[in-house]
Order: sequence, then structure tokens, then C-alpha cells
Amino acid sequence: MKIVVLAGGLSPERDVSLSSGCLIANALRESGHRVLLLDVYEGISVVESDYESLFEDKSGKPYHYKVPDKEPDLEEIKRRNNNRNNVLEICRSADVVFIALHGAMGENGQLQAVFDVMGIKYTGTGYIGSLLAMDKDLAKKLLRQANIPTADWLTFTGSVSAEEVMKKVGLPCVVKPCSAGSSIGVSIVKSVEELEAAIAYAGKVEPNILIEKMIPGREFSVGILDGTALPVIEIIPKQGFYDYKNKYQAGLTEEICPARLSREDTERVQDLALQVHKALRLGTYSRIDFILSQTGEFVCLEANTLPGMTPTSLLPQEAAALGISYVELCNRIVELAMK
Repeated sequence: MKIVVLAGGLSPERDVSLSSGCLIANALRESGHRVLLLDVYEGISVVESDYESLFEDKSGKPYHYKVPDKEPDLEEIKRRNNNRNNVLEICRSADVVFIALHGAMGENGQLQAVFDVMGIKYTGTGYIGSLLAMDKDLAKKLLRQANIPTADWLTFTGSVSAEEVMKKVGLPCVVKPCSAGSSIGVSIVKSVEELEAAIAYAGKVEPNILIEKMIPGREFSVGILDGTALPVIEIIPKQGFYDYKNKYQAGLTEEICPARLSREDTERVQDLALQVHKALRLGTYSRIDFILSQTGEFVCLEANTLPGMTPTSLLPQEAAALGISYVELCNRIVELAMK
């Protein structure tokens, strides 16, 4: 098949996306597919008659991209962009698009809606589920309605008083952008004095901010593939919390899969993950994150419609615990999209 792996873009998660995209493209090439890794923001300079040649592996070298330990400078990327506007036409020339984007239009449903209108087949979740999961405020409201545990929260745009935060959420709390991922813009606040700086940090990513009660406990994640919950993985950062650096720099976080949980707890959190997947109308694969509180309750943190596929990402590790290799995982995702 001819497959476009769509990555990059202008999200703060751009570097993560490029790393995921490289590995996905290499895996699909290894399976014999004709693959093009395409940056949704930068495009490729080529005339329409040459689209077919884009899918040929001329260099014979694998794609490679290492995630830096700091978030990308999006303004610099904007300055160097050549504004090539052929991305949609190239995607339409392929049999299917493997969406390896993270954040922004890649996960909020905008791109999926455009692909639906243009009749382009793509991997992952459709535009409705993407929108529901990406907006953390909306997702938490739906989880509450479905009786799925999630921490108390408040959302606002601009500013909020410390009194309101203390009344509705209390301390410690977690301050985060309402529609971003990879822990970008996220802070753990333990005192009122830290609140202003945390809000300013989240506000650099987007104006809509969510503050939720911090639930102390162990962190777990559950992948969903074709309606089945994968083995549970436990996430243990060696320092601090599971932030951007700890997520994508090798050796900074211990990940245990299958997680050291009783059979009862394993089945309980897997069932909750499937409930979240259904409540948010997610697609052929996803990853759901939880905290196991000190009272023994699994509390849902958020849902990921396009989980990372980098060398340190969780979903491939969970699949591997079932004997599903990275190459097989990528092919399974493509096959599900072709249905």
C-alpha cells in the first residue's frame, strides 16, 4: 500500500510527533509498504505529476529523529516555513494516512473532519471522539456523567482568584492547558504562592486553563486496541512527576509492564479504560491514563486518541507484553483503518 505518515505540525508536541512518525514509517517500510513521512506544516515541494515518486525509498536509509529535552520553538518554525500547500493532495494520493500527530489539529478533530470530507482514509479516532477527548473539561464532564472517577476541577480563561481555586479544588493541585498533551504547560502547585507562575506557564500554551485536585498515588496507563484492553503499565518517574522530559528522555522513568497489580485490580482498571474509550467515542486504538489513589480508587486522568509511538512510549510497550511487535502494531492499526 501507499501510506502517508503524517507528523510534525505546529503543536508544542511537534518533536514527539516527528519521533513517532519516523518509527512508524520505518516499521511500515519494513513490512513492504511504500511510505512517505510528511510534515503537515512544511509539506514537500513537488508537482502533482510526481506524487507517485514520493513513496519510493530512494536513500535506503531509515528515518530518524530524537526528541530534544525541551519543547520546540514554534515561532522559529513559523519563520522558516516555506508554506507549501500540497499536503492534502498528497494525502489523497495515498491508500491511507497514518496520523502520527500529537496535539492541536491532529488530535482535536479538525484534520479528521477534513479527511472525512475529502474521502481520505486515516488511522485512529474520528473527529467527534477526537474533539471530546482533547478538550479536558468536556471529557471530564462526560466521565462524570458516565460515573467514571475523575478528580474535581475548574476551568477558566485569563485569570482566576486563589480563593476560588481553594474553594473548588484545594491544594495541592495540577494546573494544565485545557487541550494539550505530553505534560506541556503542566505544573504541580503545592502553595498559593506557586499558583500565579503555574497559570502563566499553562497560558503560554493556550488561554483555556484547567486546574484539578491532585490525587496522590501510583500512575498507570491502559492501551486499547480494536476493542481490547492491553496489559496495564505502571509509570514511575525517577525524579519529579511524569513531565515532558521524563516522558521522552530515555532512562528517566521506570515503566513496568505488566504492572504489579492484583488480578482484580488489573481487570478493574482495564474495564474502566474500556468504559472511558466508549464514553468518549474513541476509535480503533487509544491510551487511557489513571492514578490509583491512596484509598484504592482508580481515577481517570485523561484519554489519548493518538498515543505516542516514540522509543519511550507506553502503548508499544503494552502491545509487546502481549507479544505484538512494533511492526505488527503499526500494521494492525493500518489494517483497522482500511476496514
